[in-house]
Amino acid sequence: MKLNKVLLSLTLAAIAPGVLAAEPAPVIDISQSSSGGNKSFSLQQRVENLERQVEARNRAQVKVQRQLDELQNEVDELRGVTELHTHQLSQILERQRELYQELDRRVSQALKPANNVPTSIEAPATTASTSSYSSNLTENEAYDRAVNLVLKEKRYDQAIPAFRTFNQNYPNSTYAANAHYWLGQLLFNKNELTQAKAEFERVVANYSQSTKRSDAMFKLALVEQKQGNSAKARSLYQQVIKEYPNSSAAKLAEPRLASLL
Repeated sequence: MKLNKVLLSLTLAAIAPGVLAAEPAPVIDISQSSSGGNKSFSLQQRVENLERQVEARNRAQVKVQRQLDELQNEVDELRGVTELHTHQLSQILERQRELYQELDRRVSQALKPANNVPTSIEAPATTASTSSYSSNLTENEAYDRAVNLVLKEKRYDQAIPAFRTFNQNYPNSTYAANAHYWLGQLLFNKNELTQAKAEFERVVANYSQSTKRSDAMFKLALVEQKQGNSAKARSLYQQVIKEYPNSSAAKLAEPRLASLL
């Protein structure tokens, strides 16, 4: 019995090293370690890429801002030039307006009925002189030519076809209202009332913003009064006074209206 126990002990002693050798030894997973390193390296690259992108974007924003500043400076310079040119243009237009106001005043004085023109000066315009006004003349030249026939040359009859030609050639001119008015005044002075009436009516009807509208309305009332249309003349005098209460035409209309009441 003792012998059997001894043999069993020896057998177990002999088997134990094999069992121990059969147990798996601890192993480090190189692939997992390498994978973790790759992940760490990839994350670092992504951070660096993001940093480079942010830096590039910042540089782009600085560049764009610089361009915007340059454009703003150019816009400011252009605005300054525009304002200067606008001011200069306003001065030119104001000067032109003053010149033509003075011109209209002189024409108005020259065409007053009190200024009777000697018959020797009132030679009728010929066909040749009439046609000469419509060729090779600009708008300003044509208007100045017609006005000068009244102011400088005192050729009132020849001024009539000059104004008529101007109105035909330049119906949309800025001087159209004045040209129709002066044509009406010339015809009125010659007692050609029907034709004068047509010109004054055209000014009143078509040029509501013209400074000559009140004068044309007053002259139209004079024509109606001369033609014996007292009711129509009275109505026109009242219209002048109502629409242009502070005008010289209204002051002239008041005593004439009183004489018709």
